[in-house]
Amino acid sequence: MAASSRVEPDLTTSELIEVRRSDVHGLGVFAAKRIPKGTRIIEYVGERVSHDEADRRYEEKDANDSHTFLFIVDSKTVIDAGVDGNDARFFNHSCDPNCESTVEKRRVYIEAVRDIEAGAELTYDYQIQREDDDPDNIDEVFACRCGFPQCRGTMLWPTERKPKRKKAQKKAKTVAKKKTTAASKKSTTATRKKTKTAAKQKRSTLKKKSKRGGRRR
Repeated sequence: MAASSRVEPDLTTSELIEVRRSDVHGLGVFAAKRIPKGTRIIEYVGERVSHDEADRRYEEKDANDSHTFLFIVDSKTVIDAGVDGNDARFFNHSCDPNCESTVEKRRVYIEAVRDIEAGAELTYDYQIQREDDDPDNIDEVFACRCGFPQCRGTMLWPTERKPKRKKAQKKAKTVAKKKTTAASKKSTTATRKKTKTAAKQKRSTLKKKSKRGGRRR
């Protein structure tokens, strides 16, 4: 007799949570009952598309609009929860989160990192990655409103933006030597980083969700 294969539980819906207005931003997700630490709460679902298609869909967005439901699964796939999404898309960001997002077998889940009492809002740290071509107002676009006393003030990560490199000045009768620097690697898959979009200005603001971080709201 063949061994029975393990059936993954359906977590596209969850009786543990409810969606309602949030003091943090728009709609939020709240615990309908006590949720123990380590509980896998819900799966982040939506239409699975290529990075190019995800870029195309949001190419015309206002550069000052941080609201998307895109979440990177790996280097080939992005989940667009704006299409066939579930309640997972309403989790807000916090600098002191009680949940985290994880990627397992190309599926994305939200899990509790500590005990959560009934009525508490569920959050995770988006940690949206910075890019060299981010506009000067990127921290304003992705300002954090979590209310945590040690709030870092932004949903972006790292917290400090890199100083822009100054162009080397050529001195008279001196041939300037070209300096090269190793290109910073863009994180994909398990660290859930954004990919570039088609339009350079748009791509700096249309960041996808990353595993360390989350979606933009």
